[in-house]
Amino acid sequence: MTLRFTRPLAIASLAAIGLASPVQAQDTQPPHRYRVTLGPQVGPRYPGADGANITPFFDLARARGDEQFVFSAADESFGLTLIQANGFAAGAVLGLEGSRRKRDAPGLPRVGFTFEPGGFVQYNFGEPLRARVEVRQGIGGHKGLTSYAGVDYVARDRDEWLFAIGPRLTVSNGRYQRAYFGVPADRSIASGLPTYRPPGGIQAVGGTASFIKRLTPRWGVYTYGKYDRLIDDAGRSPVVRAYGSRNQWSAGLAASYTFGGGN
Repeated sequence: MTLRFTRPLAIASLAAIGLASPVQAQDTQPPHRYRVTLGPQVGPRYPGADGANITPFFDLARARGDEQFVFSAADESFGLTLIQANGFAAGAVLGLEGSRRKRDAPGLPRVGFTFEPGGFVQYNFGEPLRARVEVRQGIGGHKGLTSYAGVDYVARDRDEWLFAIGPRLTVSNGRYQRAYFGVPADRSIASGLPTYRPPGGIQAVGGTASFIKRLTPRWGVYTYGKYDRLIDDAGRSPVVRAYGSRNQWSAGLAASYTFGGGN
């Protein structure tokens, strides 16, 4: 599972020369509000796993004055927005992927914990629709390339409540899929599985839904659920059939606390 920190940092703008001094411009802006969300989440310990793992679910949102918090999906990676204009945004992300131990798939190589730096692009069509694509490269662990694309339908009453739902598509290259779903020729006898060398491609299709509800001016609740179905070469993997599952479930439940805004 992934520890989430999905809200992008704000980008400062330059004041026009001769209209106001930087200090004066800053003084006229309303103060920021912050919403911190923390709780447990459960999901596969690594791609294709049958067993679940409990990890922290963390989210931080920031808004100025009485502006509503910007939506970001629970299954996004750590994100930092670098470009933002007219509904378009792009920036850097960092994903984390769990390890597969030797005892999880006897006879097959261990896959270590992986850091996945990369980038994202997204476009807001004006609520209720938003599309996002992430591409990440593994450092250590699987050492492969993975990406996901998603579209979210967002319904909300400002920050009183928010409901979002949408489809997901996961694509990965051959190096990624061979790490988690492949059987090297020299490990076939030891593992008791046939040699399997997936070339990469579509890995999974699925969807996610999340719900945020403000209970008091400061306290609220955040919950989400996600389902992925391994397909194509990943779904046909003898590793998944012997030790894992094509059905990949995730869910989280957390409390949120809002502060700031001059209060």
